[in-house]
Amino acid sequence: MKRSIITMSADAGEGHIPSALSILDILWVLYDGVLHIDPIHPGNPDRDRFILSKGHGTLGLYTILAEKGFFPYADLDTFASYESAFGGHPDCNKIAGIEASTGSLGHGFPMAIGIALGLKIQKKNCKVFTLIGDGECNEGTIWESALLAAHHRLSNLCCIIDYNHSTDRALQVGDLSKKFRAFGWESAIINGHNHEEIYRALTKAHKKRPAAIIAETIKGYGCKTMENNPEWHHKSPNKEELDGILEGLS
Repeated sequence: MKRSIITMSADAGEGHIPSALSILDILWVLYDGVLHIDPIHPGNPDRDRFILSKGHGTLGLYTILAEKGFFPYADLDTFASYESAFGGHPDCNKIAGIEASTGSLGHGFPMAIGIALGLKIQKKNCKVFTLIGDGECNEGTIWESALLAAHHRLSNLCCIIDYNHSTDRALQVGDLSKKFRAFGWESAIINGHNHEEIYRALTKAHKKRPAAIIAETIKGYGCKTMENNPEWHHKSPNKEELDGILEGLS
């Protein structure tokens, strides 16, 4: 899947590779063992929902959805071409399995809260998961929405924070676990690349409050050339760089 993400970006000359690699383990655990969703019937009203609020990490989500059978892998060959459904940000009107069109930071999270509230009012047992970035936590909508979710005791909602420290150079967000607790959430800190830790955190029952999972991750995880290297934030490898990068993947 890492090869697919990097090759897709290299072919198109577009995409946020390190942001996709930092969340790939989390997405895999979600879709492989946590979410109750059928790729053959992605619109089933009783499904769990996942919203990628940090929409620029969508190369990771596209690859996971293809791996799980929501659409053929070959569809990803069109990524970022003029008439392709697969753009740099996900579009829920064009792609099976995408729950919300996201990309403008701070918007996917409140949409997830609205969906969770609607499901609670309908007395459905479905769960809603959303994934935001640590840089996204600089947006005011994140904290306004966090207050609303706690107020409505949305125990069917889980927010995963991809804490890859990409925002550290611009604005320190500090101890996000304490911040979410102060806003009335349950919270936990995990290694965002350890599948057992991810699974335990995502399947833990939260009966009265929403849950925030602070996932410590490495931006560009698995690609030594890109790990924690801001040069690669929104850069695609050229032909000369691609072979070496693929060879060095872990």
